[in-house]
Amino acid sequence: MRICVDIQSAVAQRAGVGRYTRQLVEHLGASKLPGDDLSLFYFDFHRRGLDFACPGTTPRPVRWIPGTIVQQAWKRIQAPPFDWFAGKADLYHFPNFTIPPLSCGKSIVTLHDMSFVRHPEFAETKNLNYLTAVIHDTARRADAIITVSRFSKKEIEETLGVAPDRVFAIPLGISPGFTRPPADTISTLRHQLKLDRPYLLTVGTLEPRKNLPFMIEVFEKLDHFEGDLVLAGMPGWQVEPILARIHNSPRRNRIRHLDFVPDTQLPALYAGAELFLITSFYEGFGFPPLEAMACGTPVVSSGGGSLSEMLGTSAVTIPNFDSTEWASTIQSLLADKTRRDRLGTEGLAHAATYSWRSTALKTWDVYRQVMS
Repeated sequence: MRICVDIQSAVAQRAGVGRYTRQLVEHLGASKLPGDDLSLFYFDFHRRGLDFACPGTTPRPVRWIPGTIVQQAWKRIQAPPFDWFAGKADLYHFPNFTIPPLSCGKSIVTLHDMSFVRHPEFAETKNLNYLTAVIHDTARRADAIITVSRFSKKEIEETLGVAPDRVFAIPLGISPGFTRPPADTISTLRHQLKLDRPYLLTVGTLEPRKNLPFMIEVFEKLDHFEGDLVLAGMPGWQVEPILARIHNSPRRNRIRHLDFVPDTQLPALYAGAELFLITSFYEGFGFPPLEAMACGTPVVSSGGGSLSEMLGTSAVTIPNFDSTEWASTIQSLLADKTRRDRLGTEGLAHAATYSWRSTALKTWDVYRQVMS
């Protein structure tokens, strides 16, 4: 069976879909069967290559034309076919929401969530218009759709009218590197980042969907917490109101924005936090709270999207956005070390149930079902 995966998102993005694609293909190559051929296609006009290893795969970069030119042609004239560049395969997997023109083979697409349908106000206008224009055609053309939670599976079925037997919910994995590091590693990172006080942590791109102004409002109501609020994530779409809210906060001197933090440092950052907070309106999966759990840090989460499903009973989930209730809950946890320790232990066990090997094996199962 010849499988080709479009890994352009892994080349272009460090987080989100890029992380999913990168981890998936690494583990697909390690778990394929004899006789399976797995090729990885991407445009590489600037000859940067791949910064990650994928044993058991065959890279198929195209370097003679910029990918942006081809992608514009796909959007405007639905040509030329993807397989002209990627080569012939039995099945093509597109991990980033859309299927380009194809002249041969079967196709699978990963739709991570339907946030742009349910909450268009949180989507960048250009991206929203494009996805809205092509998503029904993508769903119609796909031989199967993979998504990342039961919640998102139901969303896809309801919003796109897709039959349930064509949508497969495959949870993602947590990388083995996300584990609690030694105390001196945590201390060293805190010193490097000047995190001298206790801190509450959130990780993720700074964008409207994350509901960060609400998190800041909650932080301002924590009268008995003498620590900091740390926001680790790249500035995203419409970041300006978020930065303005930080600047205008009476506690702005205790709100730290660290920008992007590499995976090599994230475990120590997670482990050093008193609590991990996520106040998102909507998540299709949500890596950061599970990564925090894997590092032994208790999590307080909204119920946005799939978060309740992903975190189960191992996190404290608050189903509303009442800042007084959030502040009271957080203050109670900060005063109760026994409960925090219990949540940390439960979170470790829960996070261990998410593995990339399992994600890859279940993805191979979908490939084989489509080809059968």
